[in-house]
Amino acid sequence: MPLAPKPALPVTDRIQQAISRYSERKFSEALSIVQPALDSTVSVPPGLRAEALNIAAACSLGLNRLADAETYWRQCIDLQPDFAAAYDSLGTLLMSLKRPAEAVAIYKELQKIRPGVAEVHHNLGAALHDLRYLLEAETAYRQAIAIRPGYAQAHFNLALALHELRRLHDAETAYRFAVAARPDFVEAHHNLGNVLKEQGRLSEAEVAYGQALRLKPDNPAALNSLGGVLLGLNRLREAELAFRLASTIQPDYSEAHANLGAVMLQLKRLPEAEAAFRQAIASNPDYAEAYHNLGNVLYALNRLAEAEEAYTQALRCRPGIVEAHHNLGCVLGALERLPEAVAHFQQAVALRPAYAEAHYNLGSTLKRLNRLPEAETAFRQALALRPNYPDASFYLGTLLLGTGQYAQGWELYESRYEHPGFAHHNSRVLLRCPQWQGDDLAGKSLLVWQEDGLGDMIQFGRYLALLKARGAATIAFACAPALRRLMATVDGVDEVVDHETALSQSARFDCWTSLLSAPWHLRTTLETIPPPLHLVPEPSIVERWRSRLATLPPGRKVGLVWKGNPQHHNDANRSLPSLATLTSLWSLPDVSFVSLQKGQSEGEAQCPPADQPLLHLGSEVDDLADSAAIISQLDLVVCVDTAIAHLAGSLGTPCWILLPTTGVDWRWMQERADSPWYPDVVRLFRRAEGESWLATVERVRQAYIEQFVSPVQQG
Repeated sequence: MPLAPKPALPVTDRIQQAISRYSERKFSEALSIVQPALDSTVSVPPGLRAEALNIAAACSLGLNRLADAETYWRQCIDLQPDFAAAYDSLGTLLMSLKRPAEAVAIYKELQKIRPGVAEVHHNLGAALHDLRYLLEAETAYRQAIAIRPGYAQAHFNLALALHELRRLHDAETAYRFAVAARPDFVEAHHNLGNVLKEQGRLSEAEVAYGQALRLKPDNPAALNSLGGVLLGLNRLREAELAFRLASTIQPDYSEAHANLGAVMLQLKRLPEAEAAFRQAIASNPDYAEAYHNLGNVLYALNRLAEAEEAYTQALRCRPGIVEAHHNLGCVLGALERLPEAVAHFQQAVALRPAYAEAHYNLGSTLKRLNRLPEAETAFRQALALRPNYPDASFYLGTLLLGTGQYAQGWELYESRYEHPGFAHHNSRVLLRCPQWQGDDLAGKSLLVWQEDGLGDMIQFGRYLALLKARGAATIAFACAPALRRLMATVDGVDEVVDHETALSQSARFDCWTSLLSAPWHLRTTLETIPPPLHLVPEPSIVERWRSRLATLPPGRKVGLVWKGNPQHHNDANRSLPSLATLTSLWSLPDVSFVSLQKGQSEGEAQCPPADQPLLHLGSEVDDLADSAAIISQLDLVVCVDTAIAHLAGSLGTPCWILLPTTGVDWRWMQERADSPWYPDVVRLFRRAEGESWLATVERVRQAYIEQFVSPVQQG
């Protein structure tokens, strides 16, 4: 006889069994148990079917069958619209699926069902927060807190929203409520530190970060943040330790490596800074700021090609980094790629019109390119943005002086005293008497203080007699040893002293001045430039050098200087590569050459070309009085821009000066072949763009032939 069929398991029992298996994480078994209750052809009370759908959804979620879980929960809600647990679970699922807009709709329905449950309002706030509806999120969080004042997570998330709204004081209050509700809330302590740091309250931020680290000592984020505060407090060694700990705990923490690099950069430990920035980039190949700071390190190490590459990579990652455009412009300028430098400075000011340094550097580069009207505009824009910008004032002043705009040029040139990087800046501190401001000198004692080059003192020595004529009772000239004998007999000078003596006795003078301030105070224009300093070489010194020059063959004697002071900022451009650059001059007929070269390249003159008489006197010269005695007996001096040019010009000896393509000193002005400072004596040979020095020297040779060589000799 056949067995009777087994009675069907009641729905309530199935649900209980499924719940039991679910609690044991036997999701597949639980789902199979509850499955018959989901069959629409089977008669099941709506409430029980809704319960079965909720269990099926939960099991599907456990099995990572997310679409099924969503379907079951939506069916559950359709069947029983007040099934709160289904709303809650579906909202959580939608948030995990990054679908916050749908989650908002679900939580708003749940609000109607369970308005007194704090979590419902909190979860709605979180969904709105994800959608960047920060004000609505704030309202929802506050509703949760009103229901449960000690709800730490709601206070924390409210603080996050307020922080993003830049309501820093309100965010601070919310974070403090969060840590009061849950003292071990590490993230809240950390974020409280962040908001305090942003308010500039670094000591309080340090305390907050310290509390986060007491709760979790191996927290790399808190260590990194603490390092940032210590860096802001200039406690660099402690900051270094914090960043090193953070990057040790989390070796791929690129921000900690980059911050360590910033500390090393401040400590001038450049190799370590480079290593840290490279580690940051290794952890995050698109880390624009790390590339930028690496560029700063490489620039400081004068590894310009590598610095260029680093800045370029920074801009590849983030084209809008203003400082990277600016600094790349500086590197390109140092590499003499001036048009490219201009393009990056222009990009920097386009991105940040109020970037005074970029306007200044744009002006400097345009000036080097001889695009003077544009350079003037850029300098003026820098000064409009920062009126007390000594760099911009000084270089605008030199530009105006170089274009003959003396009225404003001399005034701006005085800004050299405001520049901390210039020697002039210290004069006002060192000298214990007032600086002369152009007032009446009648009966006063005046200290004239040399703070510029030897050539400057000779060029502007013409003002000594004018200062004396304004009534100065005594004028003491403090200068370098090389000038002392030369200036001892100059009109207007009562006493020549060394700097050390002048400094120790400065309090005895009524006032002091620099010779280069005299044109401003005396309102010099192009039309009123005083005659050059009248120099009369000491006869005994002249006689001494006459015997040396007498060893040369008959004919003209031409003095040569082919290199200037290697410490000069533009020496690489203004000096000739070597004595050999002057080779074409050796073919001039009936000429003997006299080397006045001192310092660098003296050795070249000691081994002159075999086919050309070259008397090297530079190594025997003690000072400029010796040089003056020699030059006074020469027919011509050919030199680069050095003190010898001013000495020859003041002695009335014809002087032909070779000037570079870029960085021409303002005193030689623009495009002129003569100088108003030495009329009828100085002739300027400007190296043309793209022209070699050899070609420039050849023009000198041709000019000599035209002026000094007779047609018979030329033939």
